[in-house]
Amino acid sequence: MQTVRTVLWVLLLVALAIFTYANWIPVSVRIWDNLLLDTMLPAIVILSFLIGFVPMWMYHRAAKWQLNRKIAALEVAARSSAPAAPASEPVAAEAVAKEPVETLTPQPATNPPGTPQP
Repeated sequence: MQTVRTVLWVLLLVALAIFTYANWIPVSVRIWDNLLLDTMLPAIVILSFLIGFVPMWMYHRAAKWQLNRKIAALEVAARSSAPAAPASEPVAAEAVAKEPVETLTPQPATNPPGTPQP
């Protein structure tokens, strides 16, 4: 995932560099009635991108941080409320060998041969 993200950022920067090279022209921007700002067109594009991107990126990071805190708190609560499984005592080999082995004996049929089973 990190590779895909890096490739997308590199492609965005290359596209921005090509755009900047092709559009390096001065532009007059009217801010108020008597205030003009002479700047280059790529500066306006980059500033507009940052004005839209940075607040949404900050919101995303804050939401992700908050959700990670909630998940961590829930994991801690789940770990502390779950009872620990009692450790089973190991069975000694001698005790296993001394126990009698049960044999399976065939059970007599309850229905005589040839009658359907219920």
